[in-house]
Amino acid sequence: MDAKVTWSKRLSFIGEADTGFSVPLGANPQVGGDNDGFRPMELIAIGIAGCTGMDVISILQKKRQNVTAFEVQLRSQQAQDHPHVFTQIEIEYLISGHDVNETAVQRAIELSENKYCPAQAMFNKILPIRLSYKILQAEQ
Repeated sequence: MDAKVTWSKRLSFIGEADTGFSVPLGANPQVGGDNDGFRPMELIAIGIAGCTGMDVISILQKKRQNVTAFEVQLRSQQAQDHPHVFTQIEIEYLISGHDVNETAVQRAIELSENKYCPAQAMFNKILPIRLSYKILQAEQ
């Protein structure tokens, strides 16, 4: 996988990867930015949540679970001092559906954590990641 960022102005960049899609990167005005794009650490958090989310929903679909809504919420703690690395991550899976099997949800999350999601596997080696889930019964 290749990626690049191209400088636009001040602390503004456009990020691109092999897929050809682009994403704006920006910084807080307090550090000289224009608040005109994602912060790089936000994209890392989104990448982790997206990686595990794609795994879990794919596995639940293969297990024929009737999921009507699905969300992955990631909360991170960062160090106070530079370089402000992540020190802790919490991932919560919110699954809505009709008669969604709890064992299927637990297994999907476990497979993502231990087998399929490279982002989660990488960060699991350097900081604690706490996982939780909620299964909500969807309206009829």
